[in-house]
Amino acid sequence: MAPLQLHTGSIIDIFSADTESALALPYVEEGISAGFPSPALDFVDLSIDLNRHLIKHPSATFYGRVKGDSLINAGISNGDLLIIDRSIEPANGKIAVCYIDGEFTAKRIQISRNEVWLIPENEAYQPIRVTEDNDFMIWGIVTHVIKDV
Repeated sequence: MAPLQLHTGSIIDIFSADTESALALPYVEEGISAGFPSPALDFVDLSIDLNRHLIKHPSATFYGRVKGDSLINAGISNGDLLIIDRSIEPANGKIAVCYIDGEFTAKRIQISRNEVWLIPENEAYQPIRVTEDNDFMIWGIVTHVIKDV
């Protein structure tokens, strides 16, 4: 079953996660040297399934494709794929996908006793103070970022 596109927006596209399939990929347990090549790479026989490794709560996990650069200083760039877990309790300082006033956005959340702020990780954008006048929900917490290099 291919991922189903659930939302298309100006800031993020959201997809369901297909966790039924398995794909065993070669895995180098001792790490990969950024210096001289390791002769052990010729004898790789371990494998890893990225679904099992990256997705802890399959029924609550979704993917989001980032549009824009408001999280660039957190290492999240335009086009990156976010793994979003809706079962994780929101916590101060986490990167979250939030629904605010009809739009999804991804920002670092700052939670205090009486306030929630959505903090961009780019000086070109202003923080967003969430008030009782906003239609607001923390939709899920970003657990991993998959990048093209």
